Amino acid sequence: MNILFVGNSYTYVSNIPHIVSIISDSTQTKLITSQSTAPAARLSNHWNGERGLKTKDIIKNGNFDIVVLQEQSMGIIEQTDSFLIYSKKFSDFIKEHGARPYFYSTWARQKVPQFQETITKVYTQAALENEGGIVNVGEAWALAQKLRPDIELFLPDGSHPSPLGAFLAACVFVGTFSLELPDQIDPWGFTVLDSRGEEVFLMTQDPLDITFCLKVVSEITKK
Repeated sequence: MNILFVGNSYTYVSNIPHIVSIISDSTQTKLITSQSTAPAARLSNHWNGERGLKTKDIIKNGNFDIVVLQEQSMGIIEQTDSFLIYSKKFSDFIKEHGARPYFYSTWARQKVPQFQETITKVYTQAALENEGGIVNVGEAWALAQKLRPDIELFLPDGSHPSPLGAFLAACVFVGTFSLELPDQIDPWGFTVLDSRGEEVFLMTQDPLDITFCLKVVSEITKK
């Protein structure tokens, strides 16, 4: 299954698309991931081809099965109308080119957890209005934090995902797209090949954290 991630640093920090593809190796559905991203990019930037983004050309020519849409983290709160407008534009465009839109429902920043309800509500509205899917990453983070208040899902900036936060997010994507999760994941198996074909090690995870995250995601994706 070919997947394009359209977003910003909440997509590329800690290599979420790469981690999604690696985890999928342990399922029956291989997820081949690509991305079109820029720091703090909004969907309007992607649509209008600003900041060097060529997202519409990539969608048009990429033969994707799924295109994941992600708004700038505070844009959901501060510019909801703009997000919904460009969600519609992109969803129509994505369908025209043979793919299905999915909405990456992100997490609230560490200092404003009360925003999670609104974030989830707005992304869900966009998915319903555009007959798209939704990937409830923010809800998985909220459940993980409820069960383990000391869990370190954020980088020190309180915004971007730590390697563990990225792993949890990636598991939600795999569970949503593949409709299954691996029983086990190699804690040292997170590697990719660079342009010279040499192996690059991305991260490792504690086996107990892996078990915990898989359990959290199974609760979220079965709802």
